Amino acid sequence: MKYFLISILMLISKIALSQIMLPAYQGVVAKIPTVVTPAFACGTSTITDVDGNVYNTVSIGTQCWMASNLRVTKYNNGYLIPLDNSGGSTGDVSTETWTATTSGALTVYAHSNGNLITYGYLYNWYAATDSREICPTGWHVPSDAEWTTLTDQLGTVSVAGTVMKSNSTLWTVATPPSPGTNTSGFSALPGGWRRSSDGRFVDIRLHAFFWSATEFNTSYAWDRLLYYNSDDVTRSYTSYGRGKSSGASVRCLKD
Repeated sequence: MKYFLISILMLISKIALSQIMLPAYQGVVAKIPTVVTPAFACGTSTITDVDGNVYNTVSIGTQCWMASNLRVTKYNNGYLIPLDNSGGSTGDVSTETWTATTSGALTVYAHSNGNLITYGYLYNWYAATDSREICPTGWHVPSDAEWTTLTDQLGTVSVAGTVMKSNSTLWTVATPPSPGTNTSGFSALPGGWRRSSDGRFVDIRLHAFFWSATEFNTSYAWDRLLYYNSDDVTRSYTSYGRGKSSGASVRCLKD
């Protein structure tokens, strides 16, 4: 009986103590600040890829674009995108393997780290449209129609090139003016491309070549080209050596 009473008294003490401590504990919890993630604001907010590269953004009409070329080396699930460094600095030495690639791959113009820093990677179309995705979550490689929305917003393809081109002196000087005015904030740079016909790197400082996610047929996909000596943005799916295995720049568009 004695031990029973002692147990009852201990239980009563614990209950009383908990009633005393609870309000104090609640007060501590109430003082813990709530962390609020700022809302994304296109044009001022940045976006980060799976490698940790950070990109500025630009609002053009109803669309939100990355303001520089993609530099990611992995798909969103963490799998590496194979790097092709064959063919020497010209890309078309007989040992090149780029032209035989029919799955996702990336390369660097002339295999130069300086070009990578300035222009980003060149991706084949298979990498750009892989289901594992190369754009950060919530972003995607733009379709052919979404590229058209952009150029229409900027005054149609006949004039959009000048306002999309960066005013950087990386653009070879020509008439009409190159570099462009970049009044759109798109900041296109002349990163050139790598041909699918022979693996050769061509047109750095002359052309910017961007993939769309839209297929034309089993061999070709729609793309966009900006030129050093033209106001135009060319919508095309084929030209010399520009099949799906070509290497081109990628810009991501917000979902």
